Amino acid sequence: MGFMALNRLMFKQKEQRRRRRIHNQKSTKVPKKKDSLCQEYDHSEGGKRSRYPGSNLPEDIWCHIHSLMPLRDAAHSACVSRAFLRSWRCHPNLKFTKETLCLKQNACVGGVARCFTMRVDQILKNHSGIGVKALHLEVPDSCKADTCRLNHWLQIGITPGIEEVTVFLRNYRTKYSFPCSLLFGGCGNSIRHLRLSNCAFRPPVGFDCLRSLTKLQLYTVCTTGDELGNLFSNSFALEQLELMYCGELISLKIPFWLERLSFLRVFECDMLQVIESKAPNLHTLEFFGDPVHLTLGESSQVKTLDFKLSYNCSSISYAITKLPSIVPTLETLTLTSFSEKVNAPMVTDKFLNLKCLKIYLCAVNKAFSPVYDYLSLVSFLDASPALETFILSVNQNEVKHDSVFGNASHMRQILGHKHDSIRKVEINGFCSAKSMVELICHILENMTSLESLTVDTICDGFTSADARRCYVQNKSKCLPIPRDKILEAHKALRAVDRYIMGRVPPAVKLNVWEPCSQCHAIDVELP
Repeated sequence: MGFMALNRLMFKQKEQRRRRRIHNQKSTKVPKKKDSLCQEYDHSEGGKRSRYPGSNLPEDIWCHIHSLMPLRDAAHSACVSRAFLRSWRCHPNLKFTKETLCLKQNACVGGVARCFTMRVDQILKNHSGIGVKALHLEVPDSCKADTCRLNHWLQIGITPGIEEVTVFLRNYRTKYSFPCSLLFGGCGNSIRHLRLSNCAFRPPVGFDCLRSLTKLQLYTVCTTGDELGNLFSNSFALEQLELMYCGELISLKIPFWLERLSFLRVFECDMLQVIESKAPNLHTLEFFGDPVHLTLGESSQVKTLDFKLSYNCSSISYAITKLPSIVPTLETLTLTSFSEKVNAPMVTDKFLNLKCLKIYLCAVNKAFSPVYDYLSLVSFLDASPALETFILSVNQNEVKHDSVFGNASHMRQILGHKHDSIRKVEINGFCSAKSMVELICHILENMTSLESLTVDTICDGFTSADARRCYVQNKSKCLPIPRDKILEAHKALRAVDRYIMGRVPPAVKLNVWEPCSQCHAIDVELP
């Protein structure tokens, strides 16, 4: 509910009261409206002074109305009456950003910093500190608020009963340490969501101030494994943990008593060497970074894994050789590789429960071998006897490969490899590489339960094929694609016609996506 909607409600109530008064007292003269909503509605009725009819509503209702309004509109409405001012002083959602404080985007750097500091000071000065449920402090780049001021803002906002705290700083790093002392005395035990960025977070030994915490997000935060262990010691309600760019973190050990923890994300913590989780109900794990010693315990229940190694490591080779024994309960695996210079090896370990496999191959700085053997991915299919869905997306910056049109005389076949469970296959970024054509042929000849095969000659991202076309999304244009990729897409279409169409069984539905005829139309005959 915005400020204008509140005005309309007030006006409607006032009109209804006025009409009843006219109906009951024909001779009563209707008082003139005041010029401004910020003035007190005042007229005489039976010798008594009357205020806005809406002010007769219980104060808790006005507090609820204000809680539904944006911060700016709630602040503006405080000038209407004393009742509104009282409810504003208990506004539960304090969100301080350049947008909510109406700071001009094109203002000078110093002006933005001064206005941000001044407005936050003014708002918190008029707020009672009672009833705050959410505090969101996003300090602009240019604002160099000192530690005392930041601590003062947090001290006013973090009060008993608060449920969500977000502190997003820029250009601070280790210069500012989140004051854990503000969470003492019961102030932190109601917090359910804590999100910190660009600061230090140092929970001390015996820290027991976040007993209700369900979600913890740390972005570019300086903290150690021991300090997180101090937090874990009494955060029994924790359900989601996200650690991104935490450069001091070397070892992450999650204890078994975090029984509610179901989601863990670790993203580019450069110094990290060990992840050890004994959480019995951890179901989803997302990891991006250098290879680490990963241990999930004998009672691991991880079913969904999103796994990316850093740009100089082979995610596919690592995954197929290491993960079967680490995550035996895995059902959905998403692999992203930026550097595959060796082919996928044949292995004996199996993903016995894996049902959905998604592989994204994205070349970065020529780290992807132009002679990569896509047919070697059959080893992953062999290692997944229960697999039902297989999605392969290939996005290379430079189109260099051994084309099927230059050497189609010896098309390889892998005999004795049947895949009885796979029903859906999707290949995004299909090209005329000989090994990719061989992979498609292998799929058609050895997947006895296959129901649908989708081949998309364009891969501009990792979305589904139909979502990338402007005529499907009702967009004005598709994303731009380099000319050499469009030319390669037309070569891939010829490869489909010549080598694949005749191998499609009658029970399999084949979907072939061409380049957009509007956005990617070129003369393929021109050099």
